[in-house]
Amino acid sequence: MKKKIFRWALFLISSIVPTLLLASESGQHAPHVNGAGLSVFWVIPFFGILLSIAVLPLIAPRFWHHHFGKVSLFWAFALIGPFFLIQGYQISLFEILHVGLLDYVPFIILLFALFTVSGGIRLTGALVGSPLVNVTIILIGTILASWMGTTGAAMLLIRPLLRANAWRKQKVHVVVFFIFLVANIGGSLTPLGDPPLFLGFLKGVSFFWTTSAMFLPMLVASVILLIIFYGIDTYYYKKETNQPPISDSSEKLGVEGSINFLWLGVIVGAVLLSGFWNPHIVYHVFYVEVLLQNLARDILLLLVAFVSVKTTSMEVRENNEFTWFPIQEVAKLFAGIFVTIIPAIAILKAGSEGAMAPIINTLYNSSGEPLNIWFFWRTGILSSFLDNAPTYLVFFNAAGGDAEVLMTSMSQTLLAISAGAVFMGANTYIGNAPNFMVKSIAEESGLEMPSFFGYIFKYSLPILIPVFIIISLIFF
Repeated sequence: MKKKIFRWALFLISSIVPTLLLASESGQHAPHVNGAGLSVFWVIPFFGILLSIAVLPLIAPRFWHHHFGKVSLFWAFALIGPFFLIQGYQISLFEILHVGLLDYVPFIILLFALFTVSGGIRLTGALVGSPLVNVTIILIGTILASWMGTTGAAMLLIRPLLRANAWRKQKVHVVVFFIFLVANIGGSLTPLGDPPLFLGFLKGVSFFWTTSAMFLPMLVASVILLIIFYGIDTYYYKKETNQPPISDSSEKLGVEGSINFLWLGVIVGAVLLSGFWNPHIVYHVFYVEVLLQNLARDILLLLVAFVSVKTTSMEVRENNEFTWFPIQEVAKLFAGIFVTIIPAIAILKAGSEGAMAPIINTLYNSSGEPLNIWFFWRTGILSSFLDNAPTYLVFFNAAGGDAEVLMTSMSQTLLAISAGAVFMGANTYIGNAPNFMVKSIAEESGLEMPSFFGYIFKYSLPILIPVFIIISLIFF
């Protein structure tokens, strides 16, 4: 059996590699899929994987826990099979390689590096999950998220937050607000904070434009949510029947695995390097252009993750309850999401000629002026269910795609797109990858988190949407 698999793998490699090399040297135009020619039925596999994430953990939790990777693979092939048959070999191979090499691989490598390095930092000390302690941890995480990424900040603080609240019965809301603020809204101020802003940085948006433009919307949203959280947490704290643990003064507040702060700095440097350094060297893989600076960044990130594991005591990670499961879950599920999202993004890119023309056509008034409030809501709602990075790019291009114009005469439009992509990633578990990782870590600790729809209807709709309405009325 192993020999058969090896022969098939050898046959596929020998068949495909010459094609890739010939395409790389041919200089022909890349065979893009025409989004204007796609019907909405092509989006069925994408909605299939979303429904699987939403429903299967509820109706078949044991099956989902052991086979979620196979479910993701099923929906990916539900798209790939018909796509190859109808769109043809070249278009299909290009689109899969394009989303894989330029989107998914860098995305998962960055998450993996941040997850690995942050998991090697353990905050010690006996914190008791009172409303003041909880709001302080979430506030610190919100501030850190823009400078070490939402994934880095979330992975650094979620375990101390869970330990501090382990004694409480009512604590799900603590993790949910942590997702709102640390895993999403906190990443608003720099291109390091959230992938959509980093893509804007690569397109020419200056590093500190994001800081100055997003500061007030981020501040307003954060203050409102922190006040709401403190009120809710105080209410549940007063009703708590369990007694808080007696503080153990033998374990002082401190940090273990502090070497990993250095590796976090290297991660930040690697990400910045790919934005500032441009040696004008490009490698082609079947028409897909892989830039040397991005390749160097990804190799450096993998190296940092390896060094972090080697330089961090295994005892620190064990005491931190570190496991590889959350990143494995994200990697497998988002692989399926990134593949099945191909037609949805292509249809959106087709603009007024695509099947989603009603969405695109509402972005401008009859005089051709941008309706910034709709840029905010359309970008945000789609970012809640699609990956927020390509969604940001779609609306960035719909607004003209010129970074200089967008930062000056159309600055409110760029602000609407940026805020929509970053803020509304908090609306669902799949809106931003750290959401899923936080959920997975919380469930590993024994906390029963809300279902996909439970999260939306119990928390996002009644809490986040009114806050976003206030944001849109003030700024757009």
